[in-house]
Amino acid sequence: MLKKVTLTDSVTGKAMSFIVDTDDDEMAILGAGKAPNEVATVTSITGADEFVQRHTWKKPSLEDRIALFGGLGRCLDRNISAVKALGMQAGNVKSPAYRGAIAGVIRQILLGEKISDALAMYPKLFTDDVIALIRAGEESGQMSLVCNRIASGNQKTHRILKKLKSGMIYPVIVLFLAVTVVIVMSFTLVPAIAKLYASMKAQLPIATVAMMGLSDMLIHRPYLAILPFAGLVYFFKKWPVIYRRPEVQRVVIGIPTIGPLVRKSAAAVSFRILAMLLQANVRISSALEITADGATHVDFREFFLAVREHVVEGQGLPESFLQESGRLGPDGRMVAAMMQIAGETGSATEMLDQIAADYEEDLDVIANQIDKILEPITIVVMGTFVGLLVYAIYGPIFNLSKVMLPQKKKPPTAIVAPAVPR
Repeated sequence: MLKKVTLTDSVTGKAMSFIVDTDDDEMAILGAGKAPNEVATVTSITGADEFVQRHTWKKPSLEDRIALFGGLGRCLDRNISAVKALGMQAGNVKSPAYRGAIAGVIRQILLGEKISDALAMYPKLFTDDVIALIRAGEESGQMSLVCNRIASGNQKTHRILKKLKSGMIYPVIVLFLAVTVVIVMSFTLVPAIAKLYASMKAQLPIATVAMMGLSDMLIHRPYLAILPFAGLVYFFKKWPVIYRRPEVQRVVIGIPTIGPLVRKSAAAVSFRILAMLLQANVRISSALEITADGATHVDFREFFLAVREHVVEGQGLPESFLQESGRLGPDGRMVAAMMQIAGETGSATEMLDQIAADYEEDLDVIANQIDKILEPITIVVMGTFVGLLVYAIYGPIFNLSKVMLPQKKKPPTAIVAPAVPR
């Protein structure tokens, strides 16, 4: 159920309305961020109105997460209580889902729950890595630092995603136009070419045969023309769920340009969590388990679980890192070498912080150059696609004269027998 909360200023009489995703009036008021000088009026949104609202409201986004944890970190820096700090963030977020989550987290804290446990009740909004960081902050007593880390990390991710989206505008437009052209020609030009060549019993290129098959399918079932566009919309909408599958994560990390981004991002988050837990004197095996739970990629999850097994068996952290360094990809040996130094100097926490900082710096560099990195890839992919399209559609047209006017065969050359001497 949704709740519409109207807050009216008792002094000026101005009113503002907020939608909160909750089924309780008190929680709706908490989620709306009611101030002491405001009067709240709550109405329920049900039926068709609720359906429309759920499909048209602002979806939860990284911007909401950045605003929530950034503001929470600043409040906790000034020793403001967690309940009051969360209530102050209700006005910073824009989506009804986050407003409802803030209200629910406040209620759970008032009932005696930890912040991490309360946030874990909303897995669609707060991922495992965020929960792991919050638990690290609770264990280390550095909640404000952790919240600021989450905000800054998500800010970097948001900046990278914005650059990726801006860099993908051109190829997406070109791809959309290419698919549209293919569909239009499948209904118009390709059937005419197919009839012409069928009457002449001419052989067609494989690409043109594939286009003819697509044309025949669309002519008999035209509703299939919307499938490519519906598939793209569904893919992007369900991508967070799709990406949770280990096999998908392994494929993504192998993609040029995108793979290094995924690897460095997962490394930065994981090593930052582990550093915070060790700094809080959490037992190494428990710290590694929490870090594995918060890892954003299956390779890092398996790495930390494998390291934990070695530690439980009695091995040291540097030796365990060295044995499992192959799981970390090209940077594995470098990370293991740094941990070897940490083992000799007794500075594991500082070294893990340094590793995380190095990865974050690399991410900043890539974020500033992402458009330049994507440009050649875009040119190659689009050039290949357009080339195949031109060959499939226009290749037979260019050879039409050879089919209609076949070349005459030259008469065989007479062979003159050599004279036999008498």
